[in-house]
Amino acid sequence: MSADAPAGQNTPAAAADGKDAKVNRDAFNSRMLFIFAAIGSAVGLGNIWRFPYVAYESGGGAFLIPYLFALLTAGIPLLWLFFGLGHRFRGSAPMVFRRLHPKAEIIGWFQTGVAAFIGLYYAVILAWAGLYIFKSFNKGWGDDPSSYFANDFLESDQLGDGGLFSGNVVWPILIAMIVVWIITIAVLALNVSAGIGRVGMIFIPILVVLFIILVIRALFLDGAATGLDALFSPDWSALTDSSVWIAAYGQIFFSLSIGFGIMITYASYLKPRTNLTATGLVTGFANSAFEVLAGIGVFAALGFMAVQQSVPVDEVAESGIGLSFMAFPAIINEMPAGGLFGVLFFGSLFIAGITSLISIIEVVISAVADKISVPRQRVAILVGVPMAIVSCVIFSTSTGLMAVDIVDKFTNNIGIVFCAILATVVIAYVLRRTAEMQRHLNAVSSFKVGAIWKTCAFIITPIVLVYTLVQELINLIKDGYGDYTSGQVLTWGWSVLIIVAIVGIIHVSVKYRATAVLDGVPGSDFGVPVGTRDNKAPNQFTVGAAAGQTSQKESDRS
Repeated sequence: MSADAPAGQNTPAAAADGKDAKVNRDAFNSRMLFIFAAIGSAVGLGNIWRFPYVAYESGGGAFLIPYLFALLTAGIPLLWLFFGLGHRFRGSAPMVFRRLHPKAEIIGWFQTGVAAFIGLYYAVILAWAGLYIFKSFNKGWGDDPSSYFANDFLESDQLGDGGLFSGNVVWPILIAMIVVWIITIAVLALNVSAGIGRVGMIFIPILVVLFIILVIRALFLDGAATGLDALFSPDWSALTDSSVWIAAYGQIFFSLSIGFGIMITYASYLKPRTNLTATGLVTGFANSAFEVLAGIGVFAALGFMAVQQSVPVDEVAESGIGLSFMAFPAIINEMPAGGLFGVLFFGSLFIAGITSLISIIEVVISAVADKISVPRQRVAILVGVPMAIVSCVIFSTSTGLMAVDIVDKFTNNIGIVFCAILATVVIAYVLRRTAEMQRHLNAVSSFKVGAIWKTCAFIITPIVLVYTLVQELINLIKDGYGDYTSGQVLTWGWSVLIIVAIVGIIHVSVKYRATAVLDGVPGSDFGVPVGTRDNKAPNQFTVGAAAGQTSQKESDRS
């Protein structure tokens, strides 16, 4: 055991040459596969339907300043942290935190539970988008898209009398959900490179091409300039509003898929010699570039709609489900060749969503596979099928929209934020492992991190997240959520969080089966002692020091 290792922790002998001899874990064949997979996870529905409206409401062009600041001080630093955790400790989220410290495993199960509930409702949104691709050909939503979506398509029953679940199945949605789950489970049953990696390599370029065509088409609509002017005209006074800065941090945090196990899990499939910080920069900036592109396309289309209706842009601007399934169909009705535009838009939504859903469910599958030591092909069925059944039973019904709305609110605004706070605070102030993570990142990366990274990841970000969480809890406790009754919010909101906590505690009590290494680094430690608190110690295995071994390691960097 290293003299730097925490007392009472059994640290396995680890090779420091970058070769992982202890862990037989699936891996991406190349760093490029990982980058596409990570971008596929980060680029999701929120990039298309959330960022444009948040930017518009938060100062327009001026919002890009706090947005970029949040990306550099929270988004990328946290990406580096979670990449480093997965890469160093080589496991699912619960296994990674278990190897950090036995009592920290619960953090990983909290993250896994949150991911599971997000996956349950995410599938139905993809089902909606998939069905709307086909409806775009003949504009099947009619002249009143809003009424059609709520009453005809969803057969929505909000149960205003306080009811919780109708049980009335909407059959087209159920069938579409089954297709979505079959695709997801089939991809996850393959090995990491052939499944997750290959899907990312194929779908992300397709998504970019589709969306570029969509944006170009939108830019040539009458009124496009009006929409872009509304989006990018800066309101500099917004920079003095703290809520704008909080909104920027929130957008970065939610859009990058950080805080609920995805990036930890994906990074655990990386080869030993992988440039983590450069990969994080590519992922972070690619995600933000797509968000800005989405903002341009969405507001160019909204500008067209505003001009057609002779109203200001703020009267047609929406976000989330309303933007995608109510506002955009109305836009498609008005524009020439609107059917093609609809196929591009809903096709983009579906592709962005399916890559994200795959990454979300992978968190759960990886965690269970590590726990019971069963091959991922079997776990994909053992976990995926029950999740698919629960998802279809709950969200394919006429009360599905209500359940989606409330579960989304609580898992994202409370669950993910709480998990991220817990992870950063425990790593920095309870286990005091920041120096170890800093040295590990520097040992394998070309772009070195130091005091600025630690300040951003372990001081600035937790403070912002704690403030955000407290405000959210105060508002929910004081005002409830939307027009829903307290019983509905309790059932689909607070109860979900309670279930996550209880199931997480139960999983911690279950022993791992046939796992060789439960404590410390399972393979290479890259010359960084487990638990070290010395962030200035020289390391002969860093990228710079190992320059003479470049040819030997080149295949691992590819």
